[in-house]
Amino acid sequence: MTILHTDIYKFSIPMHPFTIATGTMHYAQNIFIRIHTDAGYYGVGECSAFPMIVGETQATCFEMAKDFAALWKGKDAAALPTRMQELHDFTAFNATIKSAFDMALHDLAAKAAGQPLYQFLGNGSTSDNSSGKTIANRPIETDLTIGIDTPEKMAARAVEFKADGVRMIKVKLGKNGPEDVDRISRIRAAVGPDIILRIDANQGWDFETARTTLQKIGPFDIQFCEQPMRHWDDHRLPLLRSQSPVKIMADESVFDHPDATRLLAAKACDYVNIKFAKSGGILEATKIDAVCKEHQIPCMMGGMLESRVALTAFAHFALAHDNIRFHDMDTCLLGHKTDPVTGGVRYNGYFLETPDTPGIGADADEAFLRQCEHASV
Repeated sequence: MTILHTDIYKFSIPMHPFTIATGTMHYAQNIFIRIHTDAGYYGVGECSAFPMIVGETQATCFEMAKDFAALWKGKDAAALPTRMQELHDFTAFNATIKSAFDMALHDLAAKAAGQPLYQFLGNGSTSDNSSGKTIANRPIETDLTIGIDTPEKMAARAVEFKADGVRMIKVKLGKNGPEDVDRISRIRAAVGPDIILRIDANQGWDFETARTTLQKIGPFDIQFCEQPMRHWDDHRLPLLRSQSPVKIMADESVFDHPDATRLLAAKACDYVNIKFAKSGGILEATKIDAVCKEHQIPCMMGGMLESRVALTAFAHFALAHDNIRFHDMDTCLLGHKTDPVTGGVRYNGYFLETPDTPGIGADADEAFLRQCEHASV
């Protein structure tokens, strides 16, 4: 399965402004690729640049994608680990754009096997798919996220979510400790005791603020807190975890499986959030999940601001790995003004239904692509 050429698109999706502790996003800075082969079909990949977290922008991803495409031209798409190692040898970091290329190769591999991606991944190997393991397709329930706003507006938004059938709400915090306590107090009072509340500080607190805030919101029955402090404060996470009534989930502190190994050895967190944009794609995400499973640490499948192309790949990954216990898969519900995708997962309320077609089962809409800046290498 020889790679002929790669089409690369600046897949910019307009958004209603969405605010977290580290900044506000006005459009999804995405890249979409198609890797064409002599087998007569192509593989699709998508990534979403989140510069305040991963250090990549849509522009840097676009330029790096052209280099990656040139590197792979004329080579075997089926040699997936070898192709990805070439990218790692070529450049350090750049996990976000690497994840799009990893995704496209996995799409090709699953198509070649005639299997939906979740079944292909469930076989446990990208090079030997003969185990015959059966993975059941099932709906995946996601939470829905409230961006940072005034406590009053966030509580009102939570009430709207509940009325619309949301059963799990993720609340962005991290701007101001006392005000964050007020936010959670008002939201819990507004939605009642039955709604699951999760919080995400996106590295917004220092140690003292994190400890004080978590202790004060403990009585409000919070399922977990994602990334309370900056990653350079990881050495203080074990102490924070021991003093927090709220369980701790590592997000920006875990980009790859050595990060996971380091944190879990230090007993620094209760859970880990896996995102392809941090890990560089499915190969590394699988290693993170394996480390966490070995340490009996459940994981969450998360994302940045991807469309339903990448979201479908996330759903396949979650289906294939039973250690994925939490699902934060509302990326295209966070203010996307358009849906530029054909096929792919569908929302049935807040349950995601994953396609059973070979590969990922999602693609970009041709009319939308004609509007996008494009390069072919």
